[in-house]
Amino acid sequence: MDKDSRIFVAGHRGLVGSALVRALHGAGYTGVMTRTRAECDLTDQAAVAALFEAERPEYVLLAAARVGGIHANDVAPAEFIRDNLAIQTNVIHSAWRAGVGKLLFLGSSCIYPKFAPQPLREEYLLSGALEPTNQWYAVAKIAGIKMCQAYRRQYGFAAISLMPTNLYGPGDNFDAESSHVLPALISRFHAARAAGRDEVTVWGTGTPRREFLHVDDLASACLHLMGCYDAEEIVNVGTGQDVTIAELAGMVAEVVGFEGRIVFDPSRPDGTPRKLLDVSRLTALGWRARIGLREGIAATYDWFLTRGA
Repeated sequence: MDKDSRIFVAGHRGLVGSALVRALHGAGYTGVMTRTRAECDLTDQAAVAALFEAERPEYVLLAAARVGGIHANDVAPAEFIRDNLAIQTNVIHSAWRAGVGKLLFLGSSCIYPKFAPQPLREEYLLSGALEPTNQWYAVAKIAGIKMCQAYRRQYGFAAISLMPTNLYGPGDNFDAESSHVLPALISRFHAARAAGRDEVTVWGTGTPRREFLHVDDLASACLHLMGCYDAEEIVNVGTGQDVTIAELAGMVAEVVGFEGRIVFDPSRPDGTPRKLLDVSRLTALGWRARIGLREGIAATYDWFLTRGA
């Protein structure tokens, strides 16, 4: 990508999209193009087609998606599969029709089977049953991967697919009911400390292991791979290291300054027992994560205090 290339970041107001915009501007790209939902609803096929026909972006970073934690997936499965299928179908097809030079599609580590061997290698895709609590989102993302591969095979469209691990950072959703585990913990421990409570309850047993990647690291990986990778095989993006939810809760409590007890509620779902990505393909392509977990949590909490709280 040249510094003046027209680059459409779809979903620029979200956690990932905003990080991509920061990374592009920081690297000196001047042709970054964005649209709010009011300006172009990406679930509207005609609106997306008209946008691409009029603006003719040269590159597309597809970060737009309906996302959420276990609770959000459980209460709105129809919205998760419908909206994500619509967004990615409209953007990928319109990008190809408009002659976009390269498209980057962002999937998720939840595409892998619930009980796949650990760490998760890219070839484990479609080798077993999904985790039921987020299967609607996972099925949509798998469809997006396959659409990118199909358009590459049939039309020669340069579409690549990245599978990030659990993400966090500035711009995250901190709502206790709809957010992912790390921002939910930040919000919960902050509220408990502010209210002077001596106990915080965390969903599940605390034993599942999760990997966490700062969203600015993901943005860095995306720009790196847009420059050096062009194949249909998916690429995992993560740190290659994981922690238990109990360890994560302890780390968040320490950063926030909560000194009370942490209680786990085993009646709540744990989700997949472990989800750690094998990042050897990414490493071989010359990229590694740089932001440590505690450092990243502290920076995210600072953002939460100034803009997210």
